Amino acid sequence: MSSPYRVTTVASVRNVPKEAWNALVSGAPCVNRWEWLDALERSGSAVPQRGWQGCHFIAWRGEKRVGIAPAWLKGHSMGEYIYDFGWANAASSFGVEYYPKLLVGVPLSPLTSPRFHVATGENAGEVRAAMVKAMQTFAQERGLSSMHVIFPPEAEAHALQDLGFFHRVTLQYHWRNRGYRFYDDYLARFDAKRRHQLKRERAAAAAQGIVLRTVRGTQLTPEHAQLAYRFYESTVEKNGWGQVQLTPAFFERVFATLPEHVELVVASRNGKPIAGAFNLSSPTHLYGRYWGCFEEHPFLHFHVCLYHSIDDCIARGLQTFEPGAGGEHKISRGFEPTAVHSAHRIFDAPFERAVKDAVRRETQHLAPVIADAQTIAGLKPLKGSGG
Repeated sequence: MSSPYRVTTVASVRNVPKEAWNALVSGAPCVNRWEWLDALERSGSAVPQRGWQGCHFIAWRGEKRVGIAPAWLKGHSMGEYIYDFGWANAASSFGVEYYPKLLVGVPLSPLTSPRFHVATGENAGEVRAAMVKAMQTFAQERGLSSMHVIFPPEAEAHALQDLGFFHRVTLQYHWRNRGYRFYDDYLARFDAKRRHQLKRERAAAAAQGIVLRTVRGTQLTPEHAQLAYRFYESTVEKNGWGQVQLTPAFFERVFATLPEHVELVVASRNGKPIAGAFNLSSPTHLYGRYWGCFEEHPFLHFHVCLYHSIDDCIARGLQTFEPGAGGEHKISRGFEPTAVHSAHRIFDAPFERAVKDAVRRETQHLAPVIADAQTIAGLKPLKGSGG
C-alpha cells in the first residue's frame, strides 16, 4: 500500500509560513520554533559558508503540512555535541568520505526534543517513516555518507531503530527537582562534608562583592543581547576546542522574538557586569546554553551556571535543569548522569558494522553509570522514596 504522505524539502524556514511551522512544533523546546531557526539562518550563524546547509523536510497529506523535521547538510561535526569526530577520522580507512552528511536536529542546541514533529491526529509512525524514506533517498542521491538524528527522546530513538538506524547513548548531567521547597531542602540531600563544600562555594560570591540576578521577559533589552554575545564570545576565544559560530545578530534576533523563553543571568561587581549565562526556559525546564566572564574569581562559574539557577528552579517550580553538554564537575554538585540519545544510519555496510561495534562497547560502559545516577551524584535517598 502506498503512503498517503509526500515529502518535500526547503532550504530555509523562511520558505514555510511562521504560523504553519510553529503549529507543528507546539509544545517542543523553543529551539524548534521558526523564530529560533530563522535567527540562526538570517544571522549568518547556520549557513552553508559555516558548514550548515538547510534542507528541512516537510511531510504533506494532500495540501496540508502534517510533519516537519529541521535538517542540515553538514560539512563538519562542530556544534552538534554528539562527538562523532572519531567516526569521521576512521572513515578514510574504509574508503568512505564522511562529509558531507545529513543531520536531523537543531544547530548548537544539545537539548532533547522530538525531531519529527507531527500534526495532531496524524499517524506519527507513518509520517516519520515517510520522512525517513525521503531522507534516505535524498542522502543517497547526493552521495552522502550517513544520516544522523541527534538528541531525540528515547522512544523516538527506538522507533528509528525499526527504520534501519542504530541507537547510541551518551551522557549529560541534569538536575532534577525532587519536590524541594527551598534551596536548603536540596542541600539536605548531601552528606555534611559535601553540603559544607557547596555552601562555601556559593558564599564566595558575596565575599567577592559579586551580585547575581536573572533578567527575563520584558526586562530584556538590546543591550542584554549584546552582553550575551560578549559572554559567549569570551568563552569560545579562551578555549582552543571551539570556534565562534553564533553572530551578534543571532542574539539580537532571539532576544527580540523569543523574550518569553530567553533568560540572562548577570553577575555584577561594583555595578559592572563581569560574568553571565544565557539560558532558555519552558514551564517545566531550564536549559543552560552559554556562559562567559570578563574577570576570573574562584567558584564564579559554579555560581553563575549552577547554584543561582538551581535556586531559581526551586523558586519557580521547574522540574529539570539541563545545563548543556559535558562537565563531569557537575556530578559533585548534584547533577545526575543522564542518558541522551541519537540515531544513526551509515550507508557503507562494513564501516557501519565497525561503528556499531564501538557504540555497543560504549553503551555497556555507560549503563551502570546511568543506573546508579543518584548515588554517583552524591545524593542521599529521599525520605520514604527508597531511592
